[in-house]
Amino acid sequence: QVQLVESGGGLVQPGGSLRLSCAASGSIFRINSMGWYRLGSGNERELVARITSEGITNYAESVKGRFSISRDNAKKVDLQMYGLRPEDTAVYYCHSNLKVSLATPEKDYWGQGTQVTVSS
Repeated sequence: QVQLVESGGGLVQPGGSLRLSCAASGSIFRINSMGWYRLGSGNERELVARITSEGITNYAESVKGRFSISRDNAKKVDLQMYGLRPEDTAVYYCHSNLKVSLATPEKDYWGQGTQVTVSS
């Protein structure tokens, strides 16, 4: 059973920093990508940042230059967030596209979500 376990998040003042971490556990054959999405007040889940197994990164335009995603190891990623703004307030979900065996197709997995609130 694959699980994505998130940590970090919380309340921070505008301009502050937070670090989110996500660790994948379970029987995993290959991780294609790991990253973070968020669900804000608009109720639309948007990609925040993603990193592939080759180290290629993608960021939402709104977070470029402020957020940085990195791999701690093959099954763990960190999202360092600087210069946080009230509009960054959202539930952040860890996501991974992976295969549990050579014979099975790749599949998307999600964490349970962690709240990030940016407010004075």
